[in-house]
Amino acid sequence: MGYALELAYGSDAVQWDFESKPCVLTVDDPVLAVDDVRFRRRLEQYLASRPMDLRRTAVVVADKTRLCEYPRYLPVLLSVLTAHGAAPGDLEVYIAYGTHTRQSREECIQAYGTALDTGRWLHHDCAGQTRFVSLGHTRRGTPVRIREDILEATCRVTFGAIAHHYFAGYGGGRKLIFPGLGEKQAIYANHGLFLDRSRRRLADGCRSGALAGNPLAEDLAEVETFRPADLSVHAILDSRGRVCDLLVGQGVAQFEAACARHAAHTAVEGADYDLVLASCGGYPKDINLIQSHKAIHHAAAFVRDGGRLILLAACPDGVGSQTFLPWFDLGGWDAVFERLAGRYEGNGGTALALMEKTRRIRIDLVSALPADIARKIGVGSISMEEARQAVRAHQGTLAVIPNASVLVRRDSEKK
Repeated sequence: MGYALELAYGSDAVQWDFESKPCVLTVDDPVLAVDDVRFRRRLEQYLASRPMDLRRTAVVVADKTRLCEYPRYLPVLLSVLTAHGAAPGDLEVYIAYGTHTRQSREECIQAYGTALDTGRWLHHDCAGQTRFVSLGHTRRGTPVRIREDILEATCRVTFGAIAHHYFAGYGGGRKLIFPGLGEKQAIYANHGLFLDRSRRRLADGCRSGALAGNPLAEDLAEVETFRPADLSVHAILDSRGRVCDLLVGQGVAQFEAACARHAAHTAVEGADYDLVLASCGGYPKDINLIQSHKAIHHAAAFVRDGGRLILLAACPDGVGSQTFLPWFDLGGWDAVFERLAGRYEGNGGTALALMEKTRRIRIDLVSALPADIARKIGVGSISMEEARQAVRAHQGTLAVIPNASVLVRRDSEKK
């Protein structure tokens, strides 16, 4: 008996028909536990129990690659803050780009909605004319350099979604201030901990879902002690990007609890398959190649050595970075590692991580990326129909992952 399944590709849903039901690896979506009213009540109760100096409040949000229903919930946060003392003229909202490219006005409207009409919005530039303050160094040598104006705020509020991150363990939370509002070379110093220079390999502890024993995540935790947020809102999302809960609080314990909550719904037991057919989960998870790499990384963990991964990743914005492709001109993994070990630079770690996977498995992308770019990075470029034919002709074990950017293998450290 046949089996049909829809897989997201950009903003579209594409139907796939199978002769029999394959092994479908899915996220156990959390129950909806928040709405505008409940979110407002939580914020008001928290602020009532912990009075803060809100005269000059700075709110930090993520960019278009890490959305969490900002058009709906950000106006609630801003209105509660102003009701409790934040001066509207001094309220600032920072977009934590990290090293990402600045968004257009149209992209901001789509990402944040009417909230753009409240307060003064600032686009972070990690390498531009922004004034940075040096707060010291971590024990691992990372210089803590963060933009000056965020440090001058009387209250710092972060609002973003918790998500797995392939080398930082988890994204969101404390990462909004650093690397989100950090200086470029300071960010690279932290990201360089992804390399185990003594053993010339990627650091074992730098993996999705790992905080303890992860040198990069532990370094970020130390950075946080220099200037922690005064209030954090952590969004728990379902596989479609819908906010199911908003956790209001502050501190390390709250962040770790939010990460554990996210992992409880997104981590599954692992197995090795000959072929994995996966979707990033659609827009904005497959907005570009850099963002799609998260799905490549997660899905590849389910592919046996020598097996094949077919990934649906629309990539309407292309590669997503000008610093990614040049790494593939250096002559291979060893040359890239050597260059990065001497001086870590933008997206070098992502390039190296992709090279690790293409040495182990075959990867084919169904994508808008030009075929010459796919060849350059060591992956195949196939059409949707060619992908269908490959799946129909396949004789070995098969798994399908509808949302590979979110779902992770619980024992992925073995891959």
